[in-house]
Amino acid sequence: MKLVPTLALAAALLGAGAAQAADWTVDPAKSRLGFTGSQAGSPFEGRFSRWTARIVFDPANPTAGTAVVEIDMASAATGDLQKDESLPQADWFDAKTFPQARFEATSFRPKGGNAFEAVGSLSIRGVKKDVVLPFTLDVAGPAAHAKGKLDLVRTDYGVGQGPWKAADMVALNVAVTIDLVATSKP
Repeated sequence: MKLVPTLALAAALLGAGAAQAADWTVDPAKSRLGFTGSQAGSPFEGRFSRWTARIVFDPANPTAGTAVVEIDMASAATGDLQKDESLPQADWFDAKTFPQARFEATSFRPKGGNAFEAVGSLSIRGVKKDVVLPFTLDVAGPAAHAKGKLDLVRTDYGVGQGPWKAADMVALNVAVTIDLVATSKP
């Protein structure tokens, strides 16, 4: 299985519509931090059930925004028992040694309309890389809805060890997906 849960990136994206700098609270019941991949040519998707996001965003100054998303790697689930039992193991996420993945956005860039990018880093299995998460943001009053997708190569983060390093069974390309609902704090 291949998962590059990076996750959390998307959470940082939520705050673009407030009238001034604001902290944003993500609603986990209405939000999803997921991933997609392909095994033996068949696509699959999954999600992380446990993660947190801290987001500060000012639409008048998006480059000053920040976000931190921490993901419990043992919470990955695809609905397939074999994948779900394997993902936390040493060949994949090694959740005992590296219990959390972390996305940290150090700024946001407006791309026109409701399109933005979260600029920062993603750490999985102790490997930290610079990333840019593209997303769309729709704001209605104090509520915001962000959707985005970050394409990754799982082996760049050490996901898939031993015989799983090759792409013959599990594709190297994976995507982290976000669908987040948040409200601004007063």
